[in-house]
Amino acid sequence: MKKVLKTATLLFFLGGPSLTGQDINTLIMKEVSASLPFAETMYRDLHQNPELSFQEFRTALKMAEGLKKLGFDVTTGVGGNGVVGVMKNGTGPVIMLRTDLDALPVKEATGLPYASKVTVLDLNGTETPVMHACGHDLHMTVWWGTLNTIVSLKNRWKGTIIAVAQPAEERSGGSEQMINDGLYTRFPLPDYALAYHVASDMPAGTIGYREGPMFAGVTSVDVKIFGVGGHGAMPHKTVDPIVLAARIILDYQTIVSREINPVSPAVVTVGSIHGGVRHNIIPSEVDLQLTVRFFSDEVREQILSAIHRISRGVAISAGLNESLMPRVSVEDDFTPPVDNDPELVSRAVSSMSAILGKQNLIKVDPATVAEDFGKYGRTSENIKIGLFWLGGVNVSKYQESVSKNTVLPVLHSEFFYPDFRPAYTTGATAMSRAIIDLLQPR
Repeated sequence: MKKVLKTATLLFFLGGPSLTGQDINTLIMKEVSASLPFAETMYRDLHQNPELSFQEFRTALKMAEGLKKLGFDVTTGVGGNGVVGVMKNGTGPVIMLRTDLDALPVKEATGLPYASKVTVLDLNGTETPVMHACGHDLHMTVWWGTLNTIVSLKNRWKGTIIAVAQPAEERSGGSEQMINDGLYTRFPLPDYALAYHVASDMPAGTIGYREGPMFAGVTSVDVKIFGVGGHGAMPHKTVDPIVLAARIILDYQTIVSREINPVSPAVVTVGSIHGGVRHNIIPSEVDLQLTVRFFSDEVREQILSAIHRISRGVAISAGLNESLMPRVSVEDDFTPPVDNDPELVSRAVSSMSAILGKQNLIKVDPATVAEDFGKYGRTSENIKIGLFWLGGVNVSKYQESVSKNTVLPVLHSEFFYPDFRPAYTTGATAMSRAIIDLLQPR
């Protein structure tokens, strides 16, 4: 932990003696330090026992047990395997702190002594290895460490804490399932919702922040391209959908480069193309799978409109009739961008800086990865949300990557793992200070 900077005097008048900002920092750091041995045991257990989306039965049970021991009123089975804990401590703001539970179908190759060796059947009945390759094990442990610290200091704040352990973030369905199952009606309505995501390109000990759009929204698109099949030796008697697919894919690349405003980030990626079965057979159809990334609803609609127009235009240019126009299917339930509330981020950054030092809070660019945490702020309740990057890379490895231009393992890599101790200490310390400050009277 870096030396804490001197801060302006900040008084808390919540029973007992008043505290300066420096005093509350000392109490928080003491609690987080004391929790580290238990937290590390928890983290290793979670890392060794990962569970896939919608199958987080053991993990949810562990989170529920942890909340009960801290004194929360706990409800399980919210939106599937979701867990909600409520702690009321007088009159004041209501703050939601969220973690995610699920892991990925990845075979771990980190070589860690506590590496996952788990293999399970997925929802389709296919055997697959499982790994916490996106850091949700760290998210859960920092979540618990923050809650443990806040509870230990409950004589220093007034309000309500909503602890949410969400399933199925990787499949981007868990947040909406919890909302649809009454997260905002069965439990106190939060004023603010906060969360972390571990960063694979930031050193442990740092936190990344951004006001406004932080993570991109994502929509999956399927395109079926039709043609007239036949013999590969007689292409003049066919309309080759593989050639049409090639033209369409290249034209898709002009959507971002020539149609979207250059200051509006967007991505159109064709991740899958399937067509044909033999060398000498021209097929009658080709299937494409796309991922579309965006930071506003307007850009999303512009991209989808262009995909429809380009697909149809290429088919028309090939002389196909109406019955053979491409079929574009867009998923109904897309993941929206994570749009951080500027005021909430500003307040949280001020608090985090006061305990970590300003040099350890880094303003970052938007990222085109997606996170369904954004859905918590997209309901009619207009909850203010704030998601922060939590640096996870060992400092020496990070410095080596900078000096030697080496590539660090990214999220979802079989080689990814965070440097637990500094990442946990930083995350729990900073979020505890931010929440305690948010729970002070204004």
